Amino acid sequence: MKNLKQLDLSGNNLGGSLPYCLGNLSSLQLLDVYENQFTGNIASGPLTNLISLEFLSLSNNLFEVPTSMKPFLNHSSLKFFSSENNRLVIEPAAFDNLIPKFQLVFFRLSSRPTSEALNVDIPDFLYYQYDLITLDLSHNNITGMFPSWLLKNNTRLEQLYMSENSFVGTLSLPDDSYPNMIELDISNNNMNGQIPKDICLIFPNLWTLRMAKNGFTGCIPSCLGNISSLSFLDLSNNQLSTVKLGQLTTLSFLNLSNNNLGGNNFWGQISDFPLYGWKMWIVLDLSYNQFSGMLPRWFVNSTDLRLINLSKNHFKGPIHRDFCKLGQLVYLDLSENNLSGYIPSCFSSTSLTYVHLSKNRLSGPLTYGFYNSSSLVTMDLRDNNFTGSIPNWIGNLSSLSVLLLRANHFDGELPVQLCLLEQLSILDVSKNQLSGPIPSCLGNLTFMESYQKAFVDLRVGFGSQSIERAYYETMGPPLVDSMYSLGKGLWLNFTEVIEFRTKNMYYGYKGNILSYMSGIDLSNNNFVEAIPPEFGNLSEILSLNLSHNNLTGSVPVTFSNLKQIESLDLSYNNLNGVIPPQLTEVTTLEVFSVAHNNLSGKTPERKFQFGTFDESCYEGNPFLCGPPLRNNCSEEAESQLVPNDEQGDDGFIDMDLFYISFGVCYTIVVMTIATVLYINPYWRRRWLYFIEGCIDTCYYFVVASFRKFSNFRR
Repeated sequence: MKNLKQLDLSGNNLGGSLPYCLGNLSSLQLLDVYENQFTGNIASGPLTNLISLEFLSLSNNLFEVPTSMKPFLNHSSLKFFSSENNRLVIEPAAFDNLIPKFQLVFFRLSSRPTSEALNVDIPDFLYYQYDLITLDLSHNNITGMFPSWLLKNNTRLEQLYMSENSFVGTLSLPDDSYPNMIELDISNNNMNGQIPKDICLIFPNLWTLRMAKNGFTGCIPSCLGNISSLSFLDLSNNQLSTVKLGQLTTLSFLNLSNNNLGGNNFWGQISDFPLYGWKMWIVLDLSYNQFSGMLPRWFVNSTDLRLINLSKNHFKGPIHRDFCKLGQLVYLDLSENNLSGYIPSCFSSTSLTYVHLSKNRLSGPLTYGFYNSSSLVTMDLRDNNFTGSIPNWIGNLSSLSVLLLRANHFDGELPVQLCLLEQLSILDVSKNQLSGPIPSCLGNLTFMESYQKAFVDLRVGFGSQSIERAYYETMGPPLVDSMYSLGKGLWLNFTEVIEFRTKNMYYGYKGNILSYMSGIDLSNNNFVEAIPPEFGNLSEILSLNLSHNNLTGSVPVTFSNLKQIESLDLSYNNLNGVIPPQLTEVTTLEVFSVAHNNLSGKTPERKFQFGTFDESCYEGNPFLCGPPLRNNCSEEAESQLVPNDEQGDDGFIDMDLFYISFGVCYTIVVMTIATVLYINPYWRRRWLYFIEGCIDTCYYFVVASFRKFSNFRR
């Protein structure tokens, strides 16, 4: 097929190396092998012979790609080159300073996240490129100062992505203006100093500016308010201390989290924020700062607002009913403030998916707040002062995966409607006043992996001009069809963090680890009766904590079916009987405790994981014996304390042994008293006086009672 001009093999999961015969396609202009499993070093493959190539996409494969672009130096027609998520290799120094014959319009070169980090410099061939519109060198750990010469050489540059490298020093920009630049991303580097005050003059038409996760200090330039096109601004995770923005009338995404911004440096209170009244908000993140005062309400008319994060500040007062107007809100985080009062009953948007209100002073019952929030995946109300019972309508939240109610004042029984939540994987109601039996139907939960509880995906309808359009304007329409669908919107991805206690510690779970995490914590309540044996059906659960309750009965033998569990805490209850020896079959346990119960018999055999548990795991059980405890089991005791199938779960005492022991003790006591009275005359007289007094007392009591009864009859 020597006349073939376009070949698209993308998204097919093809593997192996590229067939060498591809080099025979001398007329090929477009080759797209995006999203496959191809391997091999492209420097020794067939691509070096395809000198007519104009468009080449190698992204998301297993190629080895030289940073020097040596295999393509003679490809004079090459305009579009994309190699993302491959393994980069550094060519020997002999290939440096080679002048390529191509002039690229689009160039993307980044390594796989799992690849070994390379400390490399900017590829030398870029010194000879003057027509670039889009340049992406992110995720490469490139060292040195920010390469401002790239801007000088490429005056038509529209998109520059340099995130997740190792650039150091201050951000030095050219003096010239670059009106074509619409997207600049230098986040995740090691730059410091102040943000250049003339950045708005240099890039007057920016749509997107990302400078997060650096060490920038000082003031946020006020001139950013003069960029009328700016829609996306992310300055999070720096050391900025003051902000004096103008009227940003087009801003839709603002992230100033993890700085040192405060109310005193924000023109007084946050209610004076310069974007007051702006209705085009989509994302607003001011978390991890020092803002104070009442919760702002100037964004409640933003009908497209999807994410609000005001956590870890010093806001106070109630959550106003105006928040109910945010009908498109997906993510709300007001945690770790000083908020008080009730949750508005109208607060039940059907689009609301993630709610974090933990570590405030919110109070009152959960009446009908979140009643209609059928899309809710995470509800975190930990460490507040909520009262009353857990409402039954919680069973209507069919998408709920994470429910955290720890450290409140909830009472009553745990509602059986929780068993209707098929997606539930993390349940924490510890440190409340819940009572009654534990619903056995909780054993029917499946605890499957959930991507949605770990990642927040938002698609918004703003962003920079698509990279395909930049290529389209240069190359013409024939080559754009295969890439058209990629440039219709901007996807925003946020990683959720969930705090959950397991293995005797609090951990913050996030990302892929959170998607696999599952656990139940019912500790520090007043639950009674036996542990439901149905809990043995929770074969995928990783953590189970039932400690500090009033549970009775035995440890269910079915717990031996918990093949994935890593932490099991049954301490501080009233459990009795023996510890099922079958528990040693659970080889995934890292933390195990049955301390401070009424268990008896021999401890489990010290093999597999049970060989690692020390005395503290069993202490506080006076009738328990065997290693690692110090009291050894006698042969007689072991034979008597072996569990009997006919014996109930309500006790562990051998009744025949009890009767014999009681009879022997009674006889000894009587004989001891008789011996003392026979030997000692004084005590014998005192004993007789005592008996005589008792007889007289009984006599007069009977006579008096008889007379009262006779008078009553008359």
